[in-house]
Amino acid sequence: MMKGMKKTRQGAVSILVLFGVLFGLVFPAAGADFKKEYKMTVNVGPNFYWGIGATKFAELVKEKTDGRINIKPYFGSALLKGAQLKSPQMVANGIIDCAYESTINAAPVIPEMNIFSLPFFINTFENLDQMENGETGKKIFEAMDQKGLVGLAWAENGFRQVTNSVREIKRPEDMKGMRLRVVGSPIFIDIFRQLGADPVNMNWGDAQTAFQQGVVDGQENPVGVLIPVQIWQYHQYATLWNYLVDPLIVYWGKREWDKFPADIQKAIAEAAKESARFEKALCRAGLDDGESLRILKEEFNYEMAVPDPIAYMEEKGMKVTQLSEEDRQAFEEATRPVYDKWVPKIGKALYETARADMAE
Repeated sequence: MMKGMKKTRQGAVSILVLFGVLFGLVFPAAGADFKKEYKMTVNVGPNFYWGIGATKFAELVKEKTDGRINIKPYFGSALLKGAQLKSPQMVANGIIDCAYESTINAAPVIPEMNIFSLPFFINTFENLDQMENGETGKKIFEAMDQKGLVGLAWAENGFRQVTNSVREIKRPEDMKGMRLRVVGSPIFIDIFRQLGADPVNMNWGDAQTAFQQGVVDGQENPVGVLIPVQIWQYHQYATLWNYLVDPLIVYWGKREWDKFPADIQKAIAEAAKESARFEKALCRAGLDDGESLRILKEEFNYEMAVPDPIAYMEEKGMKVTQLSEEDRQAFEEATRPVYDKWVPKIGKALYETARADMAE
């Protein structure tokens, strides 16, 4: 009797599958086809805007997939064991499922991403948006696809600013001999050496000690990092020069991505874009014309603890300098040799594409 019932059920399933094939029906994948946990690498801690955006992405994915896809963020590059520049390979190989990652960290594998690190090239949020939403963004996602990665959305760590404990920086000559902690990417080293500074690469814990001992004079980071690390404990001077920008990309390993049914891909992509819009607004709040504060309040019901970061740093005793157009041009001219070296590495065609995007 039981065997007969089992055969009947199997026959019914076979008929349904055949019916689906004949009439083009798509049946949802069973829950067993999905992992219990999808690992996501995040470079920073959960309290930075970048980390908050990654958490938002995981929450939205769970919500939009009705709990079928559960992402666990691993903060502080915990999955990379110090090899922060290896995340693209680890995601492409399926060791890590996805990333909320800086273009700086991915640039050694995808050199096109260095387009965002050309000094004094992009300068404004408007220029950045036009690049990301234009042909530049498409070409970078195409380069990622060739490396086995699926780019889903553009988020942000922000334009990087410089702080120090020695003097106000307004002109290139103000940087002569200044010892500054910078990102270890080769293009960063070249930029600061070109300006006459002495760039050093060290982790943040060592940098804090070096600041306190006076061994290192300053550092560069976006405002969204300067506030949570309380940079005023170490430095009196900040120059908001927007010398280059640090976009984030939400991406997935192509091999694993292609296994997802279309409805899951759609839900994850929507979650990525929504989380990126939220995270970008966090980074830009108080630094644009009020648009980001409006987005946070009206679209996400979110109130910034520090809605005016510049005023906040000044309240903490910092002297905040913003470059005049003449001063900015002086820095651009001083760093021109960096272009001669790096544009061929990035690709002249991509450089011209970026310029065209920004001109629109």
